[in-house]
Amino acid sequence: MTAFRLTRAVTLSADEAWSRVTDWRSHAAQVPLTRLSSVSGVPTGEGTLFVVRSGVGRVGFDDPMEVVRWVPPGAGGTARCRLEKRGRVITGWAEIEVEPQGAGAVVVWTEELRIRPLPRALDPLVVRVGRVVFGRALDGLLRGRGH
Repeated sequence: MTAFRLTRAVTLSADEAWSRVTDWRSHAAQVPLTRLSSVSGVPTGEGTLFVVRSGVGRVGFDDPMEVVRWVPPGAGGTARCRLEKRGRVITGWAEIEVEPQGAGAVVVWTEELRIRPLPRALDPLVVRVGRVVFGRALDGLLRGRGH
């Protein structure tokens, strides 16, 4: 199984944490060798489509995603976003949750991904690499680095 979960407690408000972790351009800027190549449906909501291009020069692939759930912060409840990955190379989903906690928030990023050319025997490696890459991306987003 290729699912993993990252959790961060932050001093940011839930609104600010949500704003940072759902900034798709900043997401792409946090992951090496990726860039946001297109986005439709701004502001983001259910049905928003975006494509992240991964690679170097002409060698690479597109990672199209769709927002299928969008519940922004409000009334002290947990904000939730679910992305479905619809590419030929990478499939799966990601869920981002932001829950108010005192003056700050707790951010939970859960991801399940499948890299189609890789055999299932390499799933544990995919999880380890995913934790590192997406953990660094999440930390960068929450620090406000991006663009």
